[in-house]
Amino acid sequence: MTRFIKNLILLAIAVVLVPLSVANRHTVSLALNPFDPQDPRLTIPDIPLFWIIFASLGCGIIVGGIGSWAKQGRWRKEARVKRREADRWHKEADQLRELTTDGQGSSTTASLPRPGNRTAA
Repeated sequence: MTRFIKNLILLAIAVVLVPLSVANRHTVSLALNPFDPQDPRLTIPDIPLFWIIFASLGCGIIVGGIGSWAKQGRWRKEARVKRREADRWHKEADQLRELTTDGQGSSTTASLPRPGNRTAA
């Protein structure tokens, strides 16, 4: 089901991006100097406009992903701490389980009766 939804979303994106790239295939010059746009050292001549659009979308996705990853660091740290604590408790429970099974096999002392063997006094 998730594969179907993923493919449906990708199809919708493709339906938007393909006509966008076909409509914007003329070349433009990209000036990276805002104070002197005619500076040839910081100008990229004859680049298709859809490349600029897709590159800016890609950069936005990367910057947004890095921002959300950095913001969720607190939760990842808490999950690591809880995972370590759970592993410690599981190891302790396994050790106690081993001790009780070892103690029952070699024990000759009297113990409490099982709940089913109760007698009225």
